Amino acid sequence: MKVDLALLNNLLSKRSDEIEQSVAGTGYLARTVIGVGTFLLDNEGDTDLLTSKQLATFEKFLEPLLESRPIRPGK
Repeated sequence: MKVDLALLNNLLSKRSDEIEQSVAGTGYLARTVIGVGTFLLDNEGDTDLLTSKQLATFEKFLEPLLESRPIRPGK
């Protein structure tokens, strides 16, 4: 699976507060989720390179946020 890098970059750079809200009370750290996102950015969004724990983190936190508010052209 490939991730939309523009959406991911927008999420990590401008919507990190949403990541913090999504992990609140779960025992996960926002920096862990952001680290997984940064790893994906560095590796062209290729989720096949993630470990099973990283993939679970991506699917639980990042994927829903990426799907919830797509970036609009010109934004």
